[in-house]
Amino acid sequence: MTAVPDPDFGTENDDEGPSACVLVFNANDPSGAGGLTADIQAVASVGAHALPIMTGVYVRDTAEIHDHFCMDDEAVTEQARAILEDVPVLVFKVGFVGSPENLSAVAELASDYADIPLVAYMPDLSWWQEDQIDLYQDATNELLLPLTTLLVGNHSTLSRWLLPDWNADKGPTARDIARAANEFGVPYTLVTGIPLPDQFIDNVLCTPTAVLCSNKFERFDAVFAGAGDTLSAALAALIATGTELSESATEALAYLDRCLESGFRPGMGNVLPDRLFWGHPDSDDQDPQESSFEISPNDTRH
Repeated sequence: MTAVPDPDFGTENDDEGPSACVLVFNANDPSGAGGLTADIQAVASVGAHALPIMTGVYVRDTAEIHDHFCMDDEAVTEQARAILEDVPVLVFKVGFVGSPENLSAVAELASDYADIPLVAYMPDLSWWQEDQIDLYQDATNELLLPLTTLLVGNHSTLSRWLLPDWNADKGPTARDIARAANEFGVPYTLVTGIPLPDQFIDNVLCTPTAVLCSNKFERFDAVFAGAGDTLSAALAALIATGTELSESATEALAYLDRCLESGFRPGMGNVLPDRLFWGHPDSDDQDPQESSFEISPNDTRH
């Protein structure tokens, strides 16, 4: 049975620091754009603590993904069980885990902890071989979605995956996608990047029967890497801290918008979200003498 976030649920801890812990399954991304780096930074930024489970490693730069090496499913299981027996986990966040075998391992863990809500993010897999994509998404449908509380993904990615035979003149709505996800057992779906006129995009949290919230933002004139992992990790962390689901979606989207607004280009490829934008000193207010080290302005910020 799929767990549903309890808006009144929270934890108390006498020790200093975040008490809401999120178990994140994802691949390591050496560019820092997405993967476990995005998970850890985004979860920490909204006041929770990430427990990262490495499922594989990308071979990538800031422009594109070249390859992926998957970890053994036993290694994934052992990592997760060790920390689950030690730390109270409030939310699972599942990104790209690399193989049907790893999806099976995550699903088995989620079944054993069925009272913990699970946030699943489906990234764009167009860099991968087509047969691998089909196997991975079919396994997600069969194994992970029945245990998923909230599915997060871009409109085009979710449409191609969940509604491959869609042939209407207009693209599917967020509720159309939510209905398709619900056929596999998903109660809530957050559809991002829905195109709107005048360079705006919509982001809609919905069930098959209702729109719970809708948040519109102006599209940035830049190509980003890592936005989806950033959003889904922040959303999972907000749910873990006890924030109601619609409010969590609204706050996570606002956080992502600020990350993108402060985005930077560390290499020759895409712009990365600055998930720690809040930690940079304000150049208008900061006295250089007050800092023990100098933070150079990044001239690639757009």
